Amino acid sequence: MAERIEQRLEDRIPELEQLERVGLFTRKEIRAVLRKASALEYKIQRRALRKEDFINYIQYEVNLLELIKKRRARIGYSFKKDEIEYSILHRVHSLFNRATGKWKDDVQLWLSHVAFCKQWNAKHQLSKVFSTMLAIHSNKPALWIMAAKWEMETRLSSESARHLFLRALRFHPECPKLYQEYFRMELMHAEKQRKEKKEFEQAKMDLGEFNYSEEILNGEMARIVYRDASQKIKGVEFQLAVLSIAKLFDFTQDLQKEILEGLQARYADDPLTWDYLARRELELGSLPATGQATKQEKVSEMAQREERCCAVFDEAVRAVPTEDMWKCYITFCLERYNRKTNSAELKQKRLERTLSVFSKAHESSLLSEALYKQWLQLLLDSNLSEKAVEVAEAATRHFSQSVEIWQLRLQVLIHLKRDDVTQCFEEAIKHVKSKGTLPLWTLWVEWSEGTNSKEDTEALYQRSLHATTPTESVTMKEMYLDWTYRNRGYKKVKRLFTSLCENRPFSLDFFRKMIQIEKEQESCRMLHLREYYERALREFGSTNTDLWLDYIKEELSHPQGKPENCGSIHWRAMKMLQGDLVEDFVSKYTLLQTGHL
Repeated sequence: MAERIEQRLEDRIPELEQLERVGLFTRKEIRAVLRKASALEYKIQRRALRKEDFINYIQYEVNLLELIKKRRARIGYSFKKDEIEYSILHRVHSLFNRATGKWKDDVQLWLSHVAFCKQWNAKHQLSKVFSTMLAIHSNKPALWIMAAKWEMETRLSSESARHLFLRALRFHPECPKLYQEYFRMELMHAEKQRKEKKEFEQAKMDLGEFNYSEEILNGEMARIVYRDASQKIKGVEFQLAVLSIAKLFDFTQDLQKEILEGLQARYADDPLTWDYLARRELELGSLPATGQATKQEKVSEMAQREERCCAVFDEAVRAVPTEDMWKCYITFCLERYNRKTNSAELKQKRLERTLSVFSKAHESSLLSEALYKQWLQLLLDSNLSEKAVEVAEAATRHFSQSVEIWQLRLQVLIHLKRDDVTQCFEEAIKHVKSKGTLPLWTLWVEWSEGTNSKEDTEALYQRSLHATTPTESVTMKEMYLDWTYRNRGYKKVKRLFTSLCENRPFSLDFFRKMIQIEKEQESCRMLHLREYYERALREFGSTNTDLWLDYIKEELSHPQGKPENCGSIHWRAMKMLQGDLVEDFVSKYTLLQTGHL
């Protein structure tokens, strides 16, 4: 092994000598490079190879290349690249080849090699990398697309790109993304040939030796790809994706027409088809005026376009009366309403149209829960409070089990300071199952704190503890404890804490809150703090190191504390903590003893 490493280091000597001779590196720096290279070589020649060692070696060589590049720019020296950079590049490629040969399944390693080749313009090497990578990772369409894109855009080889796409489709005959990119490539090829022909014609050159097929120039190859894909891939999303690609090229009008006709024929009942047809009206617009259009004319034209879109949507909801179709319609209206405009008239028209569509969808009983929320929010933002109350009530009738809908209705009533808030809370609790009602109870008690008497609020807290699930009652206990301390004082909260401790479960914050309350008292007693810590440790002592450390700190810092208890607490913690927590506790305890925690 040593002989092989020595040989590799000797192979570096010519490039290092050149670096020193041309003044890019000093003798001291050359020695440092040799020492580092020797250490890295030994790591990659071991029997038990590690991927990290190869990555570190490659990164070092890349950093070296970057440093040489910067120093060349600084001193303005651009010769001897064959003896210096190309030697390093060859070594990096060799390292990548060894690494990818050992860890074939690591796609990121292959992509790093690809990125390196692109950065240093190693086209011949990159071609080899793609070839080997695709032989191993033929099951990943994204890699095929990357290779074909490179062939098309960098090597300007449409034939090679086409060959790669056809090979990829043999492995993935139903991959929409592959067909989309293949379709795009054929259109790019046609556009490239059209530009070439135009340039030749402008130069009045003889086109006899160049064969420009009219079919290819008009995108016939892309049409063949589209027709083949349409037979294998079903779904309106693919059709729309292909259509959006075709629209990027100005010679595809006939192709776009064919795709659109296929879309309407095969997917007439799909909401996305209607959504596209309606939004298309925005793009069509009207013929441009000869003069400069005034602001009012622009507003009028935009309003007409939106009206045409809505006319298509109105037809759509009659033809396909589904929840998804109404969602598309409403989404469009909301998008238009949220667009900035300086015209108050257009803004008002958009608002009225949106609210009207919401109402029609509601009357058809085809409004989803999420859309009811958006409707309510829009009404509140538009200061239509009474209408918001009606809509909220209707929403809870349709989705009587939804906590979020009830919460929204209650927030509307609270915001408007209505008298029937309590009645609505009772109704909500009756309809919604006990599991998941926590948001309703927290909202109820928070509202009660600011509105009702202390007795009523306390009764509500007591009721919530029994009405919520054990897991949810944890939050209510914390809130109850905090409210009692704020409104009833220390003695009451201490009695409440003792009472609440009779029923599990608890949260750590529940105990920490009580500890904090005790520490806020003028006569803070260590005896009480010990009780709270001991209760908390019974519940969380096996999973929380900070609790033990806080207990120890309290014994050390409190005037009534007993530092001699710290040893006992430490021993108990070591016995009670689980797994890696013991090591974590020991390290933190050591920091505490040395005064660093």
